[in-house]
Amino acid sequence: MTQRLNRAKIATLLANPPLGAVTVIAGWVRTRRESKAGLAFVEVNDGSCFDNLQVVIPIDWPGYADVVPRLHTGVSVRIEGLLVASQGGRQAVELQVGSGGESSGTVTILGECDPLAYPIGKQKISYETLREFTHLRSRTNTFGAIARLRDVLASEVHAFFRARGFRWAHTPLITGNDAEGAGKAFQVTTLDLDGLAKSGKSPDYARDFFGKPVSLTVSGQLEAESYALSLGDVYTFGPTFRAENSHTSRHLAEFWMVEPEMAFADLEDDMELAESFLKHLCRAALTQCPREMEFFRERVDQNIIERLQGVVERPFVRLTYTEAVARLQAGIAAGQTFEYPVEWGTDLQSEHERWLTEVAFKSPVILTDYPKAIKAFYMKVNDDGKTVRAMDVLVPHIGEIIGGSQREERIDVLTARMREMGLDEHAITSLDWYLDLRRFGGAPHAGFGLGFERLVQFVSGMANIRDVIPFPRTPGRV
Repeated sequence: MTQRLNRAKIATLLANPPLGAVTVIAGWVRTRRESKAGLAFVEVNDGSCFDNLQVVIPIDWPGYADVVPRLHTGVSVRIEGLLVASQGGRQAVELQVGSGGESSGTVTILGECDPLAYPIGKQKISYETLREFTHLRSRTNTFGAIARLRDVLASEVHAFFRARGFRWAHTPLITGNDAEGAGKAFQVTTLDLDGLAKSGKSPDYARDFFGKPVSLTVSGQLEAESYALSLGDVYTFGPTFRAENSHTSRHLAEFWMVEPEMAFADLEDDMELAESFLKHLCRAALTQCPREMEFFRERVDQNIIERLQGVVERPFVRLTYTEAVARLQAGIAAGQTFEYPVEWGTDLQSEHERWLTEVAFKSPVILTDYPKAIKAFYMKVNDDGKTVRAMDVLVPHIGEIIGGSQREERIDVLTARMREMGLDEHAITSLDWYLDLRRFGGAPHAGFGLGFERLVQFVSGMANIRDVIPFPRTPGRV
């Protein structure tokens, strides 16, 4: 039994209650009510599980008058009492203070909480309002459940890849590479920008810390490829950064990415890994977080459990981008309307992706072979010269959740693609190390990226991605 302050965790007590034992808990008061029968019922939660433990304090307990009126929502306490079968119907066990006599049991207030100032008391608060109190919102049912779900899913990311023999590669957060080629990276510098602005001079990056412009990483993929082409199968799992001025419910400036890379693999291997990975994570949420998932079903999305079971039980539909465009256009001809047009050669929007998964197929969908003009330079070009060996995994409620490809291993084709996608000679020279991976023992390889917050959003049913990460970073908000 894990203990701190001589305490037992509520999750342990509820799973295997030592009835009749003197027990110590510590946590935060959720609610307090007093009955006409002279009993105070205090709900305490310590964050170890979704459920609270009820504490019963009789009015003849010596400290009642001094302590019980101060047990407001948010107060932290240490309580010693007798764990017994509950006499009420809402819980299986309860902690009784004073049941062994008037002087038995203790209730110690560790931290007071002013009920008039506490911003997340018993009243219902919107998610938007709670974003103003990210340092406190994990005390609520919703955000406590999200935190525990994130923990389980993160652990299962490692468990999945370790079971398949992958190695965890720690790729850098500060980099001179823009893997996406979109130029939406956060610059990192030690130069005196205020002084430069006042002087009117241009930055001299030769005098900067690294001697050249660098930024926060948008992806660990390129570095992961180098490790895949030496260790075989690797994955990254860490924070990434995008300086996109986006205010949508699907974008963050700082988020976590899972990026596996496999040597001696093609697009079929990539799709198999992605489907198995997503099924594994959904299964883990259903089996390891049943109480949290039931809460999400009751309060967030009534279809969430059924949707995840569908992901686990049904094979993903696979079709090409060209086939998807034809299916969407057929839907339009039959009366379906979209805000954005559907044309071959343009990227599909979230509304198109969701229609494919929620209406056309009622299943996750893997799209492949996208037009090369809308995909990154590192994706393997198909024999038709127009498309690349890319794949996106689409899921209901979210749309794209995984994006990947077979990587281009032919150095001449890769170099041509860099120029075709607008990389200048300086940018290509800075990626000479990446070309070395093709010069010296190059091999077919493939990989994908999964945005971890998109995953948590999908599994929980939460509408806004800002509510599935502890401290969301968005334009104008840090």
